Amino acid sequence: MSERSHHARERGEGAGAVETDAVPVEETLRLQAPHVLGALVRALGRFDLAEDAVQEALLAGYRSWTVDGVPEDPRSWLIRVGHRRMVDLLRSERARARREREVAVADPALRGPGASVSEVDDGLALLFLCCHPSLSTTSQVALTLRAVGGLTTAQIAHAHGVDEATMGTRISRAKRRLAEAGARFTPPVEAGDRAARTVAVMRVLYLVFNEGYTASAGEELSRVDLMAEAIRLARMLRAALPEEAEVAGLLAMMLLLWSRRAARTGADGVLVPLEEQDRSLWDVEAIEEGRALLDGVWNRGEAGRYQVEAAIAAVHASSEVSDRAGPVRIAVLYLWLERLVPTAPVRLARVVAVARAYGAERGLALLDELDRRHRWGDDPLVRRRERVVRAHLSEMVGDTDTAEALYREAAALGANRVEGRYLSERADRLR
Repeated sequence: MSERSHHARERGEGAGAVETDAVPVEETLRLQAPHVLGALVRALGRFDLAEDAVQEALLAGYRSWTVDGVPEDPRSWLIRVGHRRMVDLLRSERARARREREVAVADPALRGPGASVSEVDDGLALLFLCCHPSLSTTSQVALTLRAVGGLTTAQIAHAHGVDEATMGTRISRAKRRLAEAGARFTPPVEAGDRAARTVAVMRVLYLVFNEGYTASAGEELSRVDLMAEAIRLARMLRAALPEEAEVAGLLAMMLLLWSRRAARTGADGVLVPLEEQDRSLWDVEAIEEGRALLDGVWNRGEAGRYQVEAAIAAVHASSEVSDRAGPVRIAVLYLWLERLVPTAPVRLARVVAVARAYGAERGLALLDELDRRHRWGDDPLVRRRERVVRAHLSEMVGDTDTAEALYREAAALGANRVEGRYLSERADRLR
């Protein structure tokens, strides 16, 4: 891979940042798969058949290209092979001859190299289709990763902490649900429907990025592949909806958090807290791009959750964070975020921000108040986070016995082993 291509991928840039002739066959196939799927679904409106056809086209491409080399226009090659397979599948379903003729001329991309294909339009339509309201959020995430992200079923299963068979069943069920709901491969026309679907797409990309940023299970703190894929898709959404301030805020937030990836664990794989990270390892280009995106939309109107989260990350990335003004501003932003998103993780994050700005005693008082008013529920990830926050604040006020017990309890609640080792080591130091 060329140096230019390598750096583009490290920045989380998408397929458009990589030249085909500099990319191995496997990577070329992965990058082209969502576009081929989009072209075939747009032609037929049959998501289930299109995905089967794409898989066979990818297999044919791998067999041919590893021997003869990648063709000049790999996407058109794959589209033509996939289209032929779709016609075969339609015939096997005894499709009418008229429908086959319509399929054959439905898309200019099927006529050969040189055809114009709108990657942004196809990508957006595919995102909207995967985030159809008939699907649960979990199914939306899985189908987006499979159809648009090009991840394998095994990779998606790993990200969700389930086995491959379970995930395969979940994805197949989601595709059947789309067919039953009559979902079409077109962005919603009505303004209200389009806005609601855009919100769903942003939520899915946010969840994908968060799973990459701190994996819910496994031996690694982060899944860089998931973070990079979420950024790639967010760029696509931003290109399609340049006037949407929240889309810009979502991409800005991702880039600002992505910038820390090299500093979040040490050479030995141990987690490094934000305040102890070596900032010279932070990605300056990602920080500058994230700030520029945020600055471009911050004063357009009342900021939404993604803009506020990006603003918090931007303060963390500035020199201001080491002064009194930085922590106070972060605490205020978290109060704003809690009003927009009144969830347990946001409330716990505000407790940490208040403690950093005003002291551990005030943080503990707020934690107790929020516990009385809202409770934390049965979600093990929320309970783990609450134990970590309380342990940290207890340690800060000198209650080391309580802190040690809470760190150990938190370590036992999670499945991410990097976090678990870090919490156990914190507990050991307090013996």
